[in-house]
Amino acid sequence: MTRRAAIIGGGVIGGGWAARFALMGWDVRVFDPDPDAKRKLDEVLSNARRALPGLYDAPLPPEGSLTLVDTMTEAVDGAAWIQESVPERLDLKRKVFQALQSSAPDDAIIGSSTSGFKPSELQGCATIPDRIVVAHPFNPVYLLPVVELVTTDRNAPDLVTRAQAILTSIGMVPLHLPREIDAHVADRLLEAVWREALWLVNDGIATTEQIDEVIRLGFGLRWAQMGLFETYRIAGGEAGMAHFLGQFGPALKWPWTKLMDVPDLTDALIQQISDQSDAQSGHHSIRDLERIRDGNLVAILRGLKQTGQGAGTHLSETDKALTDFKLDPTQPVETANRQIPLDWTDYNGHMTEARYLDAFANATDRFMELIGCDAAYIASGGSFFTAETHIRHLAEVNAGDRIRITTQVLGGAGKKMHLFHTMWLGDTVAATGEHMLLHVSLETRRTAEPLEPVRTRLTEMAEGHAGLPMPDGAGRAIQSS
Repeated sequence: MTRRAAIIGGGVIGGGWAARFALMGWDVRVFDPDPDAKRKLDEVLSNARRALPGLYDAPLPPEGSLTLVDTMTEAVDGAAWIQESVPERLDLKRKVFQALQSSAPDDAIIGSSTSGFKPSELQGCATIPDRIVVAHPFNPVYLLPVVELVTTDRNAPDLVTRAQAILTSIGMVPLHLPREIDAHVADRLLEAVWREALWLVNDGIATTEQIDEVIRLGFGLRWAQMGLFETYRIAGGEAGMAHFLGQFGPALKWPWTKLMDVPDLTDALIQQISDQSDAQSGHHSIRDLERIRDGNLVAILRGLKQTGQGAGTHLSETDKALTDFKLDPTQPVETANRQIPLDWTDYNGHMTEARYLDAFANATDRFMELIGCDAAYIASGGSFFTAETHIRHLAEVNAGDRIRITTQVLGGAGKKMHLFHTMWLGDTVAATGEHMLLHVSLETRRTAEPLEPVRTRLTEMAEGHAGLPMPDGAGRAIQSS
């Protein structure tokens, strides 16, 4: 499959698509007649480079090229995926599809970022309707994984399967909606909240900041990990959803909300909302707000990754898909290759002491997996416990830096596993970690000989590494100078 994508329209959404494709190793061509398009694309890509790799503990593929071109024909040449992200006007989108149909490759999938139009409306004017689908993402596209993939009967099953595979390969979660409806799913839910929020401001009940506080300090936190229905299932107690619906269902007939109406967006109301919004966050530039948002999203998503909830499950699955470690028993093993997340830095602007240990601990875990001490082995009753650790901090590591960790086995006889990790920042040694671990029976909580295949694989690695030079710093105590 050709790893080339074309983006038609390089605004907020189109730029986000371009950044995600490029950072996931695709060559990207963007067409946008806006004279300021290059600056905007460069700024979005810069933010994406700062944030996206920090979601994963595995290395992203080499970054693809991102090129701004002069024509749509040049943009789509050789593209496997074409993403239309022009303004939300049906006539404009149809005009784009009419222009694309003569120059798009025969096997290219054409996705639309539309937040409201149905795919049948987009397909209606095209001679290639079977290749047009809705692929509606969420901002920022380079961080939020979900994308609504909406199709019609005109789209062949194999095209839908291929679309899902491509979107998954760039770290997204395609939710296939085989039946179309105006505004799909997410925006219908968002519109309901948005309409009610406008009424609350219009009627003087709450300010824009108070409404945002209710969301970000209240139900927004629950939704991030459990969504809507699972959250309400808990609210039903031990009896579950049936009890919740029985208890709160009648309230749906009470006139609490104004979802079937919207306040007139008069000049006065628009000015009121704008003034409140400016007072709330106007002291930040848009780029500042984007970076604040991205940093918060990375922290939340990585937190969910640790618990395996919400989007965290998907991030772990993407890590596995990105990981391709090679095991050579005669050479140090690469046990980590990753970018430092935004939330790993301290008040000095570099990686915290705890995160050096975290990185080395993860490298140990990876080495354990490689010799067979994986989840299944641990479930059978055996594992390694760390008995002693010595870390040397030799160079600053900052958020966004790409590090590698190589692991050398200094000893692997009997119950002991003696590892030496070296953290590389380019060609510079940034830190080392020496770790003595003991194999333990999880049943008795006492040291015990490793079982097969761990015993044999660890012995092979120790023997293979015995001929390597002793790494600098091995066995060293804390130095006073």
